[in-house]
Amino acid sequence: MQGSANLNIMVKAAFAAGRSLAKDFREVENLQVSMKGAGDFVSKADTAAEQIIRDMLMEARPTYGWLGEESAAVEGKDPTRRWIVDPLDGTTNFLHGMPHWAVSIALEHKGEIVAAVVYDPAKDEMFHAEKGQGCWLNDKTRLRVSGRSRMIESVFATGVPFAGGKYLPATLQDLAGLMPECAGVRRWGAAALDLAYVAAGRYDGYWERGLNIWDIAGGVLLVKEAGGFIEPIREGQNILEDGHLICANPDIFAPFAKVIRARD
Repeated sequence: MQGSANLNIMVKAAFAAGRSLAKDFREVENLQVSMKGAGDFVSKADTAAEQIIRDMLMEARPTYGWLGEESAAVEGKDPTRRWIVDPLDGTTNFLHGMPHWAVSIALEHKGEIVAAVVYDPAKDEMFHAEKGQGCWLNDKTRLRVSGRSRMIESVFATGVPFAGGKYLPATLQDLAGLMPECAGVRRWGAAALDLAYVAAGRYDGYWERGLNIWDIAGGVLLVKEAGGFIEPIREGQNILEDGHLICANPDIFAPFAKVIRARD
């Protein structure tokens, strides 16, 4: 594929991890699962996929830093660059045999995401972007956010906190305000793919609170490079640090944000 050397490395690592995960997904009932916390599962497949990605990226760029969901962070000799990785976004879907999960890899440079891949092995869809180079699907299709301009025709996505999570009351209030104004809301349980779907115009917008940096680092750049607007839910916040975000196509963003921010 065309792209920088870094992006090519990221794509190869995502494919390799995806192949490993796909093999385990076919035998999901045999996975040995441990629990890290309420609803937060980790499996042998998850940690194995992260090791594959880490080995490939750190071998290719040994001076870069590392931040992954399942392993210890590394501060690289080059303090300006680090990999941010979620080897299996949508773990609960994976463990329940639902084919909607992804590998997410982002490259951060001086605090800004400059390259990203989100790979969906079950559907063999590779979303990728580099700063200033647009957003692409499988190296063939340039992606753009949707062109819908009416809320009542728009479909949005979010995450609903599980097990009485901290942000459940706020999310339920969001839904109560948004549902009468739109064509529907989806909750598919994989933030990286939610953002990729906004970039692809499949969703018109997405919002969620309390996400981890590895959940969203890759997807944030996809949305930006596809022409979408993305902001913290509350002014003054930092999306990657605070994990609260809202995004949509340019025409829908203002009325959509007004509904979500009315209760924040």
